[in-house]
Amino acid sequence: MKGCPYDNAVAEAMFKVFKTEFANGAHFASLEQLSLELNDYVHWFNNIRIHGTLGYLTPVEFKNRSL
Repeated sequence: MKGCPYDNAVAEAMFKVFKTEFANGAHFASLEQLSLELNDYVHWFNNIRIHGTLGYLTPVEFKNRSL
């Protein structure tokens, strides 16, 4: 529902994780370096990092089990 304080809680939680694990204190020499490191982070987040809310599986493992 429009105006509901919980409507984008998942996105806000993801932004918090992104900022604390990736962006805080990071300095990039170029846009290309930022792009490479961001791609590495997204790959790590989706394929290697376990998530407690997914039963301590990676998002890819969770998705494959639920198919």
